[in-house]
Amino acid sequence: MIKIMFVCHGNICRSPMAEFILKKMVGDLGRADEFFISSCATSTEEIWNGIGNPVYPPAREELLSHGIDPSGKRAVQLKKSDLNKYDIFICMDRNNIRNAERILGSSEKLCLLKDFTCGGDVSDPWYSGDFEGVYRDIEEGCKAILEKY
Repeated sequence: MIKIMFVCHGNICRSPMAEFILKKMVGDLGRADEFFISSCATSTEEIWNGIGNPVYPPAREELLSHGIDPSGKRAVQLKKSDLNKYDIFICMDRNNIRNAERILGSSEKLCLLKDFTCGGDVSDPWYSGDFEGVYRDIEEGCKAILEKY
């Protein structure tokens, strides 16, 4: 089983989008039992009194428009103990890599989603508002992950 953790800043937009897009893809391919897929944040900004916020409404709407329902997902923070639980940590941007490295104490399992495609960062739709474009970038990255695994 391949254990994948997607990582972004708040775990309410990009990383949960990636989690649910890849879960749908592996399910559609009949490969769900080959993967354990999750997502997390490097910050606690979307977590209050131990309870994470749900997927950000525009990200949720973008997923729903593709037949993907992220209901029940709440933001969680990356923990050092996750290092031994996952095979790979796929970050959305370089800042996520730096912050995840600080938390995990290691960078050997860290990479960027776009390392699987053209390189670079997945833009943060919290700032850009381009949830459709981010969906396309993530979908392309997830397809490339499945070509590798």
